Amino acid sequence: MKAPLLVPTEKGLYVPLGDFYIDPVKPVPRAVITHAHSDHARGGSRAYLCSEPTGPLLRSRLGRVSIQTLPWGEKITIGEVQVSLHPAGHILGSAQIRIEHRGYVFVVTGDYKSAPDPTAEPWEAISAHAVLSECTFGLPLYRWPNPNKVITEITTWWAACQAHKRIAILLAYSLGKAQRLLASLPDIGPRYVHPSIAKMTEAYEAQGIRLGPWKPLPPNGTVEPGALLLLPPQIDPHWLSRFAPYEIGEASGWLLLRKHRRQPHLHQAFVLSDHADFDQLVECLKATGAETFYFTHGYREAMQSYFAAKGYESYIWPDERPSTSTLFPPESSLEPYRPPGGPPLDHPRSQPPLPSPT
Repeated sequence: MKAPLLVPTEKGLYVPLGDFYIDPVKPVPRAVITHAHSDHARGGSRAYLCSEPTGPLLRSRLGRVSIQTLPWGEKITIGEVQVSLHPAGHILGSAQIRIEHRGYVFVVTGDYKSAPDPTAEPWEAISAHAVLSECTFGLPLYRWPNPNKVITEITTWWAACQAHKRIAILLAYSLGKAQRLLASLPDIGPRYVHPSIAKMTEAYEAQGIRLGPWKPLPPNGTVEPGALLLLPPQIDPHWLSRFAPYEIGEASGWLLLRKHRRQPHLHQAFVLSDHADFDQLVECLKATGAETFYFTHGYREAMQSYFAAKGYESYIWPDERPSTSTLFPPESSLEPYRPPGGPPLDHPRSQPPLPSPT
């Protein structure tokens, strides 16, 4: 069997022809990063390659590390493959990774969404032969409400807190979600952010992203009644007693399910996600024109079954070590000479099924 273009390893996705890893889970010599969230960009690697907007975010998180940035769509040669980065729409700088070898195009999506976001570059359709996609919300029950409607709901809740002289505490991820909320919510009162959010917010503003007025949370925790306070979800509820009286809201796609809304300290649940919902996943993947799909990080079996039923070559990619996972379902009809992660290295030259993006 010939070596594949992309393979799973205990350190993460590995591209043998380029001798680099994509979002490695352990330190490696060369890491190509889809975006700056901590579950995709980890410290300890010798060198990093990422999009230009991700560079400052990565430096803010990882400190003094070797980072090379790449403009959107610019192709570079790494080993025997061409690599380019394209907007994924997940957060600022989030990238899909396009890998090409002898005309065969394989795309690793990273996390993505196609919904509009004032703080992230719009998702871009990339012509490809094969795609490895995340599917965090890959079930038909995950269909997001209109994000503008959700922002209106948050604004209404905040105004009600102001009327009752309560502090509105809104829980949101420090990188991406918090900045999206700052940019989207109207300026109806003072807005304070946790230090971890302030650090990322400053990195956004340094790149020209307009987020509106905000203030860092004072060290003594004193804020005026009616203020909005943005905190990360991991905050200890007992620490919040200093802000009484208050109400707690949270913005997350997981809150679409009732079981996640039943949290003892949560007063309001707002369904707002930086991931694609089921319909977006299907729409975005079909837009690539690919005939082969691999699924990871989420409801892999459901997405594999859905695309297989639609006539596509569709497979499950292992989320962990290859030795503890099955790459293909038992009923897979994949030809034995065609390895996982792409065609054999001696495959003929071929053209992408759609015109290359300009």
